Amino acid sequence: MKRGPRAAVTHAEALPRFMAKVAKLPDGCWIWQGARDQNGYGQFFFLGRKTPAHRFAYEAHVGPITAPVIDHLCRQPSCVNCAHLEPVTKSVNALRGDLSSHNANRLKDCCPEGHPYDEANTYHDKRGRQCRTCHRAKNREWMRLNRQRRAS
Repeated sequence: MKRGPRAAVTHAEALPRFMAKVAKLPDGCWIWQGARDQNGYGQFFFLGRKTPAHRFAYEAHVGPITAPVIDHLCRQPSCVNCAHLEPVTKSVNALRGDLSSHNANRLKDCCPEGHPYDEANTYHDKRGRQCRTCHRAKNREWMRLNRQRRAS
C-alpha cells in the first residue's frame, strides 16, 4: 500500500517533540539528549530528514538563519539554547574556535626562526604568510650550493 505525501510539519508543531529531548542545565545550556553526530552536534528528524538540532532550535525560537553558520557561544556543540547561538560567517566561526589551526597561525607574530611577521617582513603567496628574511636566506643558500655544484 502506497502512502501519500507527508503533510508539512511546522517548527511550532515539532517543538514539543524537540523540547522533550532537551535537558536544561543550571549554567544555562540546553543539552540535546537525542541522537548526535560524530562531532557531538545534536541531530533532529524534521521534515523527513536529519537536521542539526541547534539549527532547528534557532529557527523555531528566533526565526530564519541569516548566516551560513551557527556559532555556539558556550563552546558546547550539543547546546540548543538560542541565547548561546549566533549566526556568523564561516571565517568568524573559524577564528572563534579554540583549537582551530587557522586561529593559532593567525595569532603568531613571528616566523619559526623568530623574525617578526610585520608589514615590511611579510608577504603572502599560495602557501599563505611567508617571512621575507627567511626567504632571502633560503635563496642565498640555494645560490651558494648551485655555484658550488657548477664549479665542481
